[in-house]
Amino acid sequence: MKLAVIGGGPSAFYAASRILSLLPKQSVNIHIYDRLWAPHGLVRYGVAPDHPEVKNCVHKFDEVAMDPRLRFFGNVEISAGRPSGMIPHNMHLPMSSILSNYTHLLFASGCTLPTLHPALPPSSYCMPALSLVHWYTQYPSLPPSPPLEDVSHVSIIGAGNVSLDVARMLLCPPSHLDPYDVPQPVMSLLTRSAVKHVSIIARRGPLEAAFTTKELRELMSLPNASMQPLDPALFEPLQYMKLSRQQTRMMDVLKKGSKSPWGSTPRTWSLDFFRAPTGLALPPSESTRRTPAELTLAHTKLIPDPEQPSIMRAASTGETSRLSTSLVVTSLGFRADPTPFPGLYDPASAHLRVNAGRIVTASGKAFKNVYSSGWAAMGARGVLAATMMDAYAVAEVIVSDLMGSVGDVKTTAVTPDTKLGDAAEMREEVWNLNEKPVDMKQPPEEVLQGLAENKIITYADWKKIDAEEVKKGKALGKERERMTWDEVNYMLKT
Repeated sequence: MKLAVIGGGPSAFYAASRILSLLPKQSVNIHIYDRLWAPHGLVRYGVAPDHPEVKNCVHKFDEVAMDPRLRFFGNVEISAGRPSGMIPHNMHLPMSSILSNYTHLLFASGCTLPTLHPALPPSSYCMPALSLVHWYTQYPSLPPSPPLEDVSHVSIIGAGNVSLDVARMLLCPPSHLDPYDVPQPVMSLLTRSAVKHVSIIARRGPLEAAFTTKELRELMSLPNASMQPLDPALFEPLQYMKLSRQQTRMMDVLKKGSKSPWGSTPRTWSLDFFRAPTGLALPPSESTRRTPAELTLAHTKLIPDPEQPSIMRAASTGETSRLSTSLVVTSLGFRADPTPFPGLYDPASAHLRVNAGRIVTASGKAFKNVYSSGWAAMGARGVLAATMMDAYAVAEVIVSDLMGSVGDVKTTAVTPDTKLGDAAEMREEVWNLNEKPVDMKQPPEEVLQGLAENKIITYADWKKIDAEEVKKGKALGKERERMTWDEVNYMLKT
């Protein structure tokens, strides 16, 4: 087996480690590709800086990277069409080179696009939370800095852990972040931030909130920010319900409120339950200074879903209100990007079309030796432990298929005559892997050339970069100081 893995995040490394452990003596070669020059995906570019313990899994990834049968190629964008141009310094590798050089293919490309709100198109007053996260983690696409110097009130739409991460980053004292992995330009802007209040807006109630009790407690414990007390009427219906232990803990934290009393801190925040945005009225374009926008909110209540009565959904009560706000941040989840790999994306699920780890057509037939794991396969949900378990399971499917134990799942090899585009389930590309590549160890010629021209980052390169970032951080009294692509390129060339 010569396996190409598209995506270099946790799912890719977990799957690779499992395959190599199951086939310790076999001639297996795994090449992990990522358009980001640094490995580890969301662990580096998605985990909140003040949660360093979540990043401990990189030690496991370092171990598997030492296996000579695994190679990492960073700064390589793979697609079946034109390069996206999102990261200008990426080297583009056409999918045809993967198909002609590998026997197996695993998509571990995650969910890289934010889910947008239909009533809130992006503007200078409205941005996805992903842009903020990419800003404070110095994502290689280098998103613009948010206008925090001119923003006093921020409205976050959505009640998940990412919402609370963003709120905490905006509210906490900059000194709280000093020891952590926060780039100096980000720290500088956070120090100058004018944010005074953050509203976290949820269309349903506290029982339906997606954030965890741990994240909520962290926000409640900020020394310089207090939470607006919730209306006691919000909890009245809950006393007649049987709550789980987790729900009971969550309600206790919400009832108790923040450690700092309301009104005693320079910054404040609120949880605005049963509110759904319906529009954002921007100030006149001729304004010379950043005046607030008007966010319209529909008041909601829970009603049984007509098709699934056991599920409660939010419905408008007919009442509305307006909220004056300087910046709206939408935090509504993520979806896979359908453009790089046409014919494999399932619009209904917003991720790749998968059955038991195998990429399948719309009619349910599995493409031979083509797989997917992690968020690319199951959508943007679950914590790292869930990603690990999914990656291990898919790895076992790959090994089972390799050893001839396909089971009752029907597979179909895509022949050169089959063009994705002839049917709704197939478009533009022939997903036909080479069963006997010319070289079972070497990457495609374009990759070899990219390595010679220092356009590609190997794992050995990454360990040098990692050591340099830690060294720079130590001089500043922090975890690390992140390097830019230009700094990385200069260091490796000299």
